Amino acid sequence: MELNNGQKDNMNRSAETQSLESRHLIPTYKRIPVILERGKGAFVYDVEGKEYLDLISGIGVVSLGHAHPGLAKVIKEQTQALLHCSNLFYHPLQGKLAEKLAIFSGLPRAFFCNSGTEAIEACLKFARRYWHSQGDPSRTGFVALEHSFHGRTMGSLSITWEEHYRTPFSPLIPNVSWVSPNDPEALQNAVTKTTAGIVLEPIQGEGGVRPLTANFASAVQEVCKKTGSLLIADEVQSGLGRTGQPFYFSKLGLNPQLVALGKALGGGIPIGATLASEEVAQAVEFGDHGTTYGGNLLACRAALFFLEELMEHGLLSQIEQQGAYLARRLNTLANKHTSIIEVRGSGLIWGIEMRNDATPIVERALRHGMLINRTDGTVVRLLPPLTITEAELDLGLEILDVVLTELDTEVSA
Repeated sequence: MELNNGQKDNMNRSAETQSLESRHLIPTYKRIPVILERGKGAFVYDVEGKEYLDLISGIGVVSLGHAHPGLAKVIKEQTQALLHCSNLFYHPLQGKLAEKLAIFSGLPRAFFCNSGTEAIEACLKFARRYWHSQGDPSRTGFVALEHSFHGRTMGSLSITWEEHYRTPFSPLIPNVSWVSPNDPEALQNAVTKTTAGIVLEPIQGEGGVRPLTANFASAVQEVCKKTGSLLIADEVQSGLGRTGQPFYFSKLGLNPQLVALGKALGGGIPIGATLASEEVAQAVEFGDHGTTYGGNLLACRAALFFLEELMEHGLLSQIEQQGAYLARRLNTLANKHTSIIEVRGSGLIWGIEMRNDATPIVERALRHGMLINRTDGTVVRLLPPLTITEAELDLGLEILDVVLTELDTEVSA
């Protein structure tokens, strides 16, 4: 079939884009050969006009869906007023955002940065600074969990479990140990008088969407109470309503002194935040930490809009309802397909554990017009926009059912 001029132009644009990147970008990402240029709600469109249902939402970033009109409006308004003034001066939005996050989380203090990994870096620094201020500078170590992923900067990488992430950049920060999230006794043995803090994701995201158990969470609280070690909760992926709860740490009965946030907070505008207890915050002095862009007006305006939607306009209860519906549908799917070992998650964060590598599922779903991704080798991860509808979830599950049926048929043929 002969291509028309429009199709030829789109193919040329795709080729030019890929060629330009191949010549000038440092190849830190293995790209999927799709060039996306616009979106609307739960859907995105490539340069050829093909529609995709987006069930990964920028790895949990596009929390309000694509091109949300309300978010677009406040961003436009802010760009026409003031984008940035540096942290040498006050502006009217950081305090408002910090207050909302304090109400939402129960932690009264906030430090704003640009990403989740920067928020983790701040957590590590503030934890060490706390113990230094307490006159115990020997408490510099951290205990983290197997299957953890906290980021790619040097500090966050140091507490990330998989060796293939860490080894090329060693030596990293010392005195880090890992324990199984299924072994409370190992946790008790790992925490010593030199431990500054325990770092955990209440639901491990990159590690395969693995919620911590109530039993392990109870052991964490017990160890922290016994030793005084600080608890650092990485809620970059699982927080801010993603699970149908404000934060998953509260569902587990955890009481962290430091919490890292990112991803969903800006609805697509880069922003991260470190939340802290008053005691930890009081240990931090002027000049101990900083950021050029963190907490700029544009990011704060976007984050304030997101929190208003979540807390005041019914989005949180909607997530809880849609999450329960998605859980039922995923369990039905698992009962139908023997290739599925387990489904795990809460709200609108789910992992589907497969018997084999999940890459063919991701690739086949793309051909059927759906974006999902693979994590931890055998897990299909679903992180749809928090605004997704039941009908859109139905469409995604129908596509996934078709994909699994096709692959099951090919295997048995």
